[in-house]
Amino acid sequence: MGKRVALVLAGCGVFDGSEIHEASAALVHLSRGGAEVKIFAPSIEQRDVVNHLKGSPTDEKRNVLVESARLARGNIQDLAELKASEFDAVIFPGGFGVAKNLCSWAVDGKNCTVNEHVRSTLQAFHSAKKPIGLCCISPVLAAKVFPGCEVTVGQDKNVDGRFPDAETASAIAELGCKHICKNVNESHVDKANKIVTTCAFMCKAPLHEIFDGIGTMVQEVLKLA
Repeated sequence: MGKRVALVLAGCGVFDGSEIHEASAALVHLSRGGAEVKIFAPSIEQRDVVNHLKGSPTDEKRNVLVESARLARGNIQDLAELKASEFDAVIFPGGFGVAKNLCSWAVDGKNCTVNEHVRSTLQAFHSAKKPIGLCCISPVLAAKVFPGCEVTVGQDKNVDGRFPDAETASAIAELGCKHICKNVNESHVDKANKIVTTCAFMCKAPLHEIFDGIGTMVQEVLKLA
């Protein structure tokens, strides 16, 4: 029987929700790994709605769960209904929605608050010693909720201009966590906490390299599950 994995989304679209390619890559690798996946998102209002053609915010109001349903092809549940006891692992794709809707990192940085259902989900899987997979900006959730954990968001310096958000690594360190430098096609496993992270679009890299990196994260999560 395949591993049961919960996938948590933050909307639909890189600038105000979940990064679509990351969510899709995670789902493809989970499918290839024989996992049984159920998708969740919090039923809350988005912090903002961005016109992805212009890159600017609009006056629209949208619900994170409703928008995430686009990615889930309608097969999705409210994050409040997620029970860690029914799953072997949980995975969070990235996208600015993580930093805007699942927590307030986009505005408050290391002083951010984490959505109550996101926090309780992470804590429930951690307490049950079940693996947590995070990519792109999502590792900041673990850094905020689990001081002392190890994560990667890529590199801590903007190597060759490929890591424009390298300062995130410093903020993670300021939270008392250890940042591990990794390339885009790699992931890091914090064995003590069963947290697996990869940088994905935190690196400016070809899509296939990001896809492969997410694959290593998914594979390690399934091994730990």
